[in-house]
Amino acid sequence: MYLARVIGPVVTPVQHPFFEGRTLLLVRRVEPDGRSTGPDRVAVDRVGAGIGDAVLVLEEGNSARQVVDDMKAPLRSVIVGFVDEVEVDGKIVLAADGRAEDRR
Repeated sequence: MYLARVIGPVVTPVQHPFFEGRTLLLVRRVEPDGRSTGPDRVAVDRVGAGIGDAVLVLEEGNSARQVVDDMKAPLRSVIVGFVDEVEVDGKIVLAADGRAEDRR
């Protein structure tokens, strides 16, 4: 599981039947302090996320398939939650609204 920011929607005119009616979003993996890291990924949205949202992405094959209750799904990544904030050593380093502050 990792932290990510939603970059935008992914629209495909031809797709596997599993994806019909499901929202696909492009997500960018981020470090707890908000710095981008790693490649962007396409993930199935299970929480109603939108552009700019900080989210948790599950990217573990069978675990992701369990979330959508289909063990045969051609699925690698699924958005499973929103992140309100990440706090490290008393300091908010990532917040849903983009702010970061020292809370000591």
